[in-house]
Amino acid sequence: MHDEIAQRLTRFRHALVSSGIDAAIVGPSADFRYLTGHPAASSERLLALVVPQAGETFLLVPELESTRFSETLPFSLRTWKDGEDPIRLLAAHLERLGVGTIGVNDEFWAAFLLPLQAALPTRNFTRVSLILQALRRIKSAAEIALVREAVARVDAAWQRFCASEHLTGRTERQVARRLTELLLEEGLDHVAFCIVASGPHAASPHHEPTDRIIQAGDPVVIDVGGPYHGYFADLTRTPVAGSLADPDFATAYEAVLEAQQAAFAAMRPGASCEEIDRIARDVLATHGLAEAFLHRLGHGLGLSVHEPPYLVQGNPERLEPGMIVTDEPGVYLRGRWGLRIEDVVLITAEGAERLTRAPHELLALP
Repeated sequence: MHDEIAQRLTRFRHALVSSGIDAAIVGPSADFRYLTGHPAASSERLLALVVPQAGETFLLVPELESTRFSETLPFSLRTWKDGEDPIRLLAAHLERLGVGTIGVNDEFWAAFLLPLQAALPTRNFTRVSLILQALRRIKSAAEIALVREAVARVDAAWQRFCASEHLTGRTERQVARRLTELLLEEGLDHVAFCIVASGPHAASPHHEPTDRIIQAGDPVVIDVGGPYHGYFADLTRTPVAGSLADPDFATAYEAVLEAQQAAFAAMRPGASCEEIDRIARDVLATHGLAEAFLHRLGHGLGLSVHEPPYLVQGNPERLEPGMIVTDEPGVYLRGRWGLRIEDVVLITAEGAERLTRAPHELLALP
């Protein structure tokens, strides 16, 4: 990992040179983990990686957290004590470097950025997140292996749930708690989200679980995910509680599955993101369901659960080998039900590989 971090930093510096940015400041975020190998949470204490075009890269870290970053890394540590002003320290260092344009990532808090701008009124400030997003789009072999493992662990938890659990008579929260337990038992770092949306609640794509009791015949959208060693998996399936009550749901389910498979079949290097989205949308249109597809087809996946590239209308970006995306068409009928089927897909030199192994067929759980 040390060598890969060093290579990422080198690529980042080259991108800074090309963009005319003299130094970058990266606060706690997926970008931060990409460049350091360390997770970090934002807080009122300033923590940031400082990457100049030329000169020493260093991590400015609160002294009480320095032991977390003490292993050998391709940059140095500079600590500050409670009671010191880290903005003053950072501004003084940037002045010594003589930088004119300073880039910050999107997660570098305004509470730090605004005082830094006031301390350096003659410097220009700009975003570097777009540069980092471009670097992170193509996954290395090590990153692909971690996403593959994360997906396998989520698949395993889902398989265990389907083999041993029931839906009817339980609340959405009870089902979500059980799924969370299984995902953690399978070794995820944490569970980032666990949507359980039953019956009419399933018509809301990002529904939060409630105490609604799942009724026999309810479709239940279950969307779960989390990271393994920082890299995310994302899975959605829509089983039915007991026997199916609404025949329209079965028809819609087959249409959504057809749309998902058509999109997957079209995924290949050179295909545009908007083209893949359109293919899925066109399938649903033939079934009269295009207006019920409320969101983009998919998103990139890696150190963030949502990251570029986005499979959405208006995005002409081309797929490339090493990109990892989701394929998740859905249909949502307000007041009735909703459904979504989601897989994780790796773009390969030959086409695409579906990393998700969970079955797609309409499933009835007790």
